[in-house]
Amino acid sequence: MKPKIINFPKIQDPRGNLTFMQNPTQIPFEIERVFWTYDVPGGEIRGGHAYCEQEEILIALSGSFDVIITQEDKSIEKFSLNRSYYGLYLPAKTWRHIENFSTNALALHISSKKYFTDDYIRDFEVFKNLFK
Repeated sequence: MKPKIINFPKIQDPRGNLTFMQNPTQIPFEIERVFWTYDVPGGEIRGGHAYCEQEEILIALSGSFDVIITQEDKSIEKFSLNRSYYGLYLPAKTWRHIENFSTNALALHISSKKYFTDDYIRDFEVFKNLFK
């Protein structure tokens, strides 16, 4: 699979909107872990890795940020996330980093695996060798 935007249901109401997600309708995996990143200082970059097995969905709950996907051939695709009713699905073996955080950006990460340091690929050369 390739990275793709997933649209979540958006229930509009004059009192405020509601969005939800549930397995398996919107989430293509069983959720094992949820975490969020926030208070990212201006100009900082998060990520810079891939996972061997973990799948992930990133959602901009507040503010905005860009997710930069780098393929093994070094081609780049940018996804700008700025709405809380859609997220970016990242399959395993997807090299990514996150940049251009707006003030008060809140990024929600929904993962298919619990934290396991050995699942991280932190060296781009090692990442490229997975596809040979």
